[in-house]
Amino acid sequence: MSFDIDVAKRLGDIEIAAAFSVGPGLTALTGPSGAGKTSLLAMVAGLLKPDRGHVRVDGVTLFDKAEGIDLPPNRRRIGYVFQDARLFPHRRVRANLLYGHRLATPEDRWIGLEDVVSFLGIAPLLDRWPRSLSGGEAQRVAIGRALLSGPRSLLMDEPLSSLDPPRRAEIMTLIERVRDELAVPILYVTHDGAEAERLATQRITLGI
Repeated sequence: MSFDIDVAKRLGDIEIAAAFSVGPGLTALTGPSGAGKTSLLAMVAGLLKPDRGHVRVDGVTLFDKAEGIDLPPNRRRIGYVFQDARLFPHRRVRANLLYGHRLATPEDRWIGLEDVVSFLGIAPLLDRWPRSLSGGEAQRVAIGRALLSGPRSLLMDEPLSSLDPPRRAEIMTLIERVRDELAVPILYVTHDGAEAERLATQRITLGI
């Protein structure tokens, strides 16, 4: 299974809990605001520690409360694409991409800079500053940086929500290519039912 997750975490008066096992492809996490979708991604990434349970990705245990396993985020080999791209403003696009490359150990790198640039169609952007990029361009770069970190999986937290319709369509097509051509398992948060319908190979609905 690409994702085998069974975790719970109390945040204030709310307990965030999810348990599911899914295969390859793109798993859409849907549900109302406050259901814990982003918190679940943070638990998978190692940014938020569950109170109990386990997180396994591609057969590798990243967290297991009972076994005392809790790999730090930099050892989990998970690429994270946020809603707002979160590029380093003081680094040009090329340097942002190479930052992802440097995060990976040599044995974990499975795609190089030239291949990522070609795959994403971002060669004209390499010498530009993040502030000069459109929302769609910035998300392409963010996806490239995540891929260059040598991930065994990707987490995407509403990566299309701030884009206009034409850019949304472009990035959805790109995400489909990452899913199908690169065969990277993706855990994907969205509030958009049509988006989930188009992209997801399986769908998990979280409730409050």
